[in-house]
Amino acid sequence: MADQQFVMTQKNYDDLKKELDYLVKVKRPEIIERIAEARSHGDLSENAEYDAAREEQRSNEGKIAELEYQIKNADVREEVTDNSYVHLNSVVKVYDSDMEEEATYTITSVTDVDVMNGKISVESPVGAALLKKKKGDKVTVSCPDGSSYTLKILSIK
Repeated sequence: MADQQFVMTQKNYDDLKKELDYLVKVKRPEIIERIAEARSHGDLSENAEYDAAREEQRSNEGKIAELEYQIKNADVREEVTDNSYVHLNSVVKVYDSDMEEEATYTITSVTDVDVMNGKISVESPVGAALLKKKKGDKVTVSCPDGSSYTLKILSIK
């Protein structure tokens, strides 16, 4: 099975590399130091400090592995400044006639998603439906449950 590709800009890629560098060169040694300190306190079976440091180590190593995988499988795309169509980093205002409301989305890489702030992945159902479309186009968004709805593109920035 092929590895998943992560579509991103050069800035997204550089940010991932910077975060990975911090986790490996700064945070990992700090955690190792806390584990060693906790070990020096004796009995590990009832040492909450040791357990907490080991849990943080597991979490940090998991994040390192995730970042390494994303960097290895990065599909770095050139930033586009043409606002005549939807692309990575476009800010798109849409109208949902079913809900009778407007929404604004920023189309981002999967590594930069923040749904609460309107940043959706280019690979999400909405992001994928909007990609390469123009102002005035109507797009059908297919939901995982098999239903669908239509959005009209009002503007692209």
